[in-house]
Amino acid sequence: MKATSILALRVSIALLVILWGIDKVVDPDHAVGVSDTFYLGLLSFPGLMPLIGLVQVAVAGLALVGLFRKVVDPLILLINLGSLLGVWRSILDPWGWVMEGTNVLFFPSLIVAAGCLVLIAFQDQETYVLDRKREGKADAREPAEAQA
Repeated sequence: MKATSILALRVSIALLVILWGIDKVVDPDHAVGVSDTFYLGLLSFPGLMPLIGLVQVAVAGLALVGLFRKVVDPLILLINLGSLLGVWRSILDPWGWVMEGTNVLFFPSLIVAAGCLVLIAFQDQETYVLDRKREGKADAREPAEAQA
C-alpha cells in the first residue's frame, strides 16, 4: 500500500506540473497573465514562456517516471514553492477576511508543496520508479508488500 500511495503522489504532482508547462507552451499569453497577477510580472515575456513550459514539462516528465530523483524532486519542489509564494495571501487568509484578492481554491498549493517534501523524504522507499532499474537495485518493497 505504501509503494502505491507514494506512486500516486508522484504521478499526481508530476501531472500538475506538466499541465502548468503545457499551458505555457500552448497559451503563452495566459501564462504572462498569471505572471503579471501572481509573480509581479517576473516572467512576463511571451517569447520565453514556451521555453519555460518545455523545460517544466521535461522536468515533470522525469519526475513522473521517477528518473534522477535526487535532482528532479527538489526542482519539482522549487516549482511548487514558486506557485505557493505566488498565492501566499490565499494560504494565510483563504476566505479573504483580512486580505483582498485571495481564493480558497489556491489553498491546496500548500498541500502540493508538502507532498513534494514527502516524495523527497521517502525516495529511498519508493518501489515503482525507473531509478530503481537504472541503479540496478533490487525490489525495495517491504516484505509484506513483496508477498502480496
